[in-house]
Amino acid sequence: MTQNTATLPRLLAVLSRHRVFGLLPEAERAALARQCDWTCFAAGAMVLAQGQLQDQLALIASGAVDLQDPDLGWTVQLHAGECFGAGITPAHRQAAWQAVAATATSLAFLPADAVNALCQANPQLAVFFPSLPAFDRTASLGGTASDEQGTALNLLATPIRTLIKREPITLPPTTSIRAAAELMRDRRVSSVLLVERDHLFGLITDRDLRNRVVAQGLDIERPVADIATLAPLTLDAHSPAFEALLLMARHNIHHVPVMDGHRIAGMITASDLTEQHSTSAVYLASDIYKQTTVEGLARISTRIKLLQQHLAAADASAYSTGHIITAITDALTTRLIHLAEAQFGPAPIDYVWVAAGSQARSEQTAKSDQDHCMILDDGYDEAAHGAYFRDFSKFVCDGLDACGFIHCPGEMMAMTDTWRQPRQRWAQYFDQWVNTPEPKALMLTCVFFDQRAIYGKSELLDTLRREVLQRTRGNSLFLAYMVSNTLKHRPPLGLFGNLSLIRGGDNARTIDLKHSGIVPIVDLARVYALAGGVQAVNTYDRLEQVAQAGEVSEQGARDLRDALEFLGKLRIAHQARQIARGQAPDNFLALQELSNFERSHLKDAFLVVQTLQGVLSQRYQSGRF
Repeated sequence: MTQNTATLPRLLAVLSRHRVFGLLPEAERAALARQCDWTCFAAGAMVLAQGQLQDQLALIASGAVDLQDPDLGWTVQLHAGECFGAGITPAHRQAAWQAVAATATSLAFLPADAVNALCQANPQLAVFFPSLPAFDRTASLGGTASDEQGTALNLLATPIRTLIKREPITLPPTTSIRAAAELMRDRRVSSVLLVERDHLFGLITDRDLRNRVVAQGLDIERPVADIATLAPLTLDAHSPAFEALLLMARHNIHHVPVMDGHRIAGMITASDLTEQHSTSAVYLASDIYKQTTVEGLARISTRIKLLQQHLAAADASAYSTGHIITAITDALTTRLIHLAEAQFGPAPIDYVWVAAGSQARSEQTAKSDQDHCMILDDGYDEAAHGAYFRDFSKFVCDGLDACGFIHCPGEMMAMTDTWRQPRQRWAQYFDQWVNTPEPKALMLTCVFFDQRAIYGKSELLDTLRREVLQRTRGNSLFLAYMVSNTLKHRPPLGLFGNLSLIRGGDNARTIDLKHSGIVPIVDLARVYALAGGVQAVNTYDRLEQVAQAGEVSEQGARDLRDALEFLGKLRIAHQARQIARGQAPDNFLALQELSNFERSHLKDAFLVVQTLQGVLSQRYQSGRF
């Protein structure tokens, strides 16, 4: 390797002929040439090692350079006039690739900060440097709506108290409707809190005035308590803002009182969270509840993928993304149930529609199928009620399928007679699965031990879950079988800690992030929860609570939570890239999508899972026989 052997005129000639640098005015090109470092390499010499491509831009003046990914065994050859490195090589590959001289080669190197300054001074060149991290192209071009969405979604990590814009506006419940409306007009607010003896009594909104007073011709001198929402849902001032978003999306409300202990801190509205109505979860859920046909819901559901893209772009956590996407699924399910009741009439007996699997755990992404069931009141009579619930459940399941949530291949859905039963039959199911844990029973437990009420009489599920957890807590024989079943999903690590890729088929040379990474953590958390009688369903929440219950060490639970978050974000980002390309999202990640740093963390995450699987296996090994 030799340096600085080129004269300035020779370098200027190279730059002036180049398709990008030739666009610059002559004076700027001369200034750029003075910043360049001309270097010659012999064939086979290392030009830039792994981790160095992001530091500088290289222009090939003569010869050829091989860009190599040694982990994947890939090589791409570049020739005179081509560039690589800072701003050119995709950012997520810069740390993984290295550059080797394929022939005797002359290169002109430009530091990354000089490339950044060049693009700042000449924004029209931004298209040629798509991966330059320090250059904010959207700022120079005026920004985009997606930037605003990202800003709004960054509120996911913001405490709710910071979004409160004014002191709470309150009235006694005995105030007249007229006086309340006048106060709302004068203070220019869309809601007022009703307070009695310093305690929150209820709230009214402009929607209440419109729907419950004007539309019904109600006497405006009546007390405002007559039209109020009593004992409204509230949030703690220290909660993250995304909890407000979830509450609004799930219950189709736009105003939530915020409490600081027993004190009313203020009110938060949907517009406080985000102005991006088209893809915000709150407004998406609101649009869902406005639909009167399955076709309308199907049209709305196409926006879920866009919502996931925005969440990924805003760097939302996997935990919050799962809750938000699931809230939309809950809203679609609830609205379909409303439409079913409108078509078939009110249910003849009490029931609860129950989510299972990832929906129950609030861990859904844009790629999900259906897992759910119905628990009916024990007054169920097949002759009197069977036809109603068959038609009802089929309507909802077919509606979800039209909205992109395909029918479960294993038919674990409420439209299947087996999974639409009275509560006492469900108690028998769980009793049989716990006492006779044969392979099919173990498979079913992985779905139906994760349950959450979506609509209906939730007590039917709550009492059942408490009974089930009493049977599983400390039941070493059952838990040993559960552990054995859990170990069927192993992290893809080879003998020496290398990543093992899928060998054949449509997804060859990829990693299944779901079944090889996320499912093993979900399974571990489920076993811990069943062993400790922990009622949490979300995997992250389970890991927090089972550590407190002593089922796993604090360090082990923390490592699993971190691994789950890392794998979840990889999965969400991978699916967002597929959606942007117009592809159907899946769970199969190719290593070339990752930097060396990410690959290293991927191995660490898998090692955590492998280690905790081994610990759990040892604990319950003697309980199998």
